[in-house]
Amino acid sequence: MSATTEEEVLAGRPGGAGWLWRRQLDAYPETRARVLYLAITVLATITLYYELYVGGSVSPLILTNLHMSFTFFVTATAIGNLIGAFGSLFAGIADRLGRANLVVFGLLFTGVFVAFVLPAATSKWVFTVEGFVVGVVEGICLVATPALIRDFSPQVGRATAMGFWTSGPVVGSLIVAVVGSATVPAIVHDPRFWTHEYRICGIAGLVVFVIALAGLRELSPQLRDQLMVTMRDRALIELRAKGIDVEAALRRPFRQLLKPDVLVSAFAVSVMLLIYYTAVGFALIYFTTIFGFSVKDGNGLGNWNWGFNVIAVILIGVISDRLRVRKPFMVIGGVAAAVMTVVYLLQAGRHPSYYELAIIVAALSFGLGVAYTPWMASFTETVEARNPALIATGLAIWGWIIRIVVFVAFLVIPHVITTVTPLVDNGAAAQAAYARYKPEITFAQAHPKVVAIAQRDAPLAQLAAGPLAPEIAVLQAHPALFARLGALSARGAPIPPRLLGQATAAAGGGSKGVAMLEQIKLNTNNLQRIQAAAPQLAIMQRYRAQLTALGKVPPSVFPLLTSTQAAAAKSPGQWRAWYWACFGGIVFFLFSIPLLRGRWSPAAARRDEEEHEAMVEAELQALRAA
Repeated sequence: MSATTEEEVLAGRPGGAGWLWRRQLDAYPETRARVLYLAITVLATITLYYELYVGGSVSPLILTNLHMSFTFFVTATAIGNLIGAFGSLFAGIADRLGRANLVVFGLLFTGVFVAFVLPAATSKWVFTVEGFVVGVVEGICLVATPALIRDFSPQVGRATAMGFWTSGPVVGSLIVAVVGSATVPAIVHDPRFWTHEYRICGIAGLVVFVIALAGLRELSPQLRDQLMVTMRDRALIELRAKGIDVEAALRRPFRQLLKPDVLVSAFAVSVMLLIYYTAVGFALIYFTTIFGFSVKDGNGLGNWNWGFNVIAVILIGVISDRLRVRKPFMVIGGVAAAVMTVVYLLQAGRHPSYYELAIIVAALSFGLGVAYTPWMASFTETVEARNPALIATGLAIWGWIIRIVVFVAFLVIPHVITTVTPLVDNGAAAQAAYARYKPEITFAQAHPKVVAIAQRDAPLAQLAAGPLAPEIAVLQAHPALFARLGALSARGAPIPPRLLGQATAAAGGGSKGVAMLEQIKLNTNNLQRIQAAAPQLAIMQRYRAQLTALGKVPPSVFPLLTSTQAAAAKSPGQWRAWYWACFGGIVFFLFSIPLLRGRWSPAAARRDEEEHEAMVEAELQALRAA
């Protein structure tokens, strides 16, 4: 069979408005058209993930403006993943109904919601429910896109194609970080500024919808339901397509694929990616609450994270196809990611510089990319080995599992990390209070005993400096006389007239002296307490100016600072605990690698390819002869 030209591939394209939804190709496209379809699919994937992750660039602002606690935010994200999981499972219908229309019209729906509907939300409940609706549609689309990638890429180029598809979520995250670091000011004054990022994202999504509407196509079921190892298989699959029983190939799809190699592998990569999804949802919160970076600098660290991941997923995809193996790269990437996860989690509680943290984040992200792209290629090849007609079903199972894992993980996070809400809710107020009352707070922190004395003895100091000041002056001027007088009174002994006269004279004499002695008698208890606390009152007098200034600080400031500082002290340990769990997920992934299809040795992989080409040539000869 001669090579099919692009014009022949598109010759059956319907006229009128039918082209808006009739997208099937009846012949396998040549390279130029195939690359175009792959490029549009990757662009759609990037856009969908950009829309899915855009909230991460302004998450602290959303929490503050919509009055969300961290627990509410994480729980809502978890439930969104659960809802999206069933959207992904529903996307298995793409094996029957096709993939392209799910992607095209999904882009329209999400673009409208992100640009106009979500930014109009003024309460956390409206915003959350609308986000759930978007999550369902995106869950469907993000299963259909890798299915399209598989359809247009033979196995020997699968890792490269999947590398570009895998760059979709990563580039989406990178765009979130780049746009955020470029457009979010260092100090945000408008509490609704987060809507600005959503409108930019939604408008970009509508532009990509127009591109996909005009240019995206897909293979007919008879073509896509076959295994294609190399481009040399093209003629063979077109001949086979004439006799393919699509209904038979699609019968009982889930029963055919609910096998250990599919299920365990999908679960393993899901737990490996826990650290990735943690970064997507909470990296900005982590950078701002643990290391004190601004929202702008936190997004800047995201540039390092996602930028190096993009490099890894594309570069390793090309190298994996060149060497014809996947598993060695999964091992190398998984080990590197595990090591860098430990290095990363140990930074919590320390004070790394911006660039130290950037290098650690970049190395960790690069390792994840090295492991993930070959896994995607190998997973689709594992599904193909069971039934090449059920690629979308296999990817739907993977999409369902990964979202269920994220759902469970995000329900657990608020119970592991309990300190984010006070840090996010009160951190800005605590910083403002500290800046306003820094001298007073510094004094209080440097002189806790003085502050404690002042808090305990302030009433006595006020009496000593106010109503009882004359009495104290008399007592201090004649200590021996009044000490003797006090001792006699304490025993109930009679006071000699001569002693009483001396006391009256010391108190001012005459009626004034008598009145003063009466006041001293009435306030004996307070005067004794003041005399006993004389050393402490002297200390308060020494720091009188500082204590006076400290007394003008609003009472709510110190509880605010105390709760925030307590949360800040606990927070690093809690984050380290969570990242140790992520480390365990990567280790589990490493042990699951042997379940997947594929060779460990490039030489063995090349022998398999040569044997396959010989088989293809023999089958072509037989079909042509028939």
